[in-house]
Amino acid sequence: MNKKEIFKLAKGFRGRAKNCIRIARERVEKALQYSYRDRRNKKRDMRGLWIQRINAGTRQHGVSFFISSIYFFSCFLLYLFFFLVSAIHIYIIVKDLYRVNYGNFMHGLKKENIQLDRKVLSELSMHEPYSFKSLVDISRNAFPGNKNVVHPPRKANISINA
Repeated sequence: MNKKEIFKLAKGFRGRAKNCIRIARERVEKALQYSYRDRRNKKRDMRGLWIQRINAGTRQHGVSFFISSIYFFSCFLLYLFFFLVSAIHIYIIVKDLYRVNYGNFMHGLKKENIQLDRKVLSELSMHEPYSFKSLVDISRNAFPGNKNVVHPPRKANISINA
């Protein structure tokens, strides 16, 4: 890089970093390293933000998953034993009755072959709560242990040959 380009890139810097070529060159090189690194970190941070928003949306709409009655009964007996030992485990019993989280929501969508990415799901959870609620219901219905839930209508296979 020549002097002109370096000073152009160092325009907003403070002190001698904006008008002394030697210091400006070092600061510009470091700034370019930071921008290279942070362009990659931005993608990571945005994905984490999308996941947090989807998780908040699923918890808001109450995704409840009963994995299986055998699993539930064994957990209930285990926690009943702990309850007799200590009263602190009431929270654990209530917490394990309902599986409310991002992972089960995404697993249900994958089982139903709904291929929406996290960015779109995040936008739906914030700006289209009714549409997101329908996705939550579809995801909930993907698990066989969920009873008393209205299933969405399936598309009928229509053949063109008559």
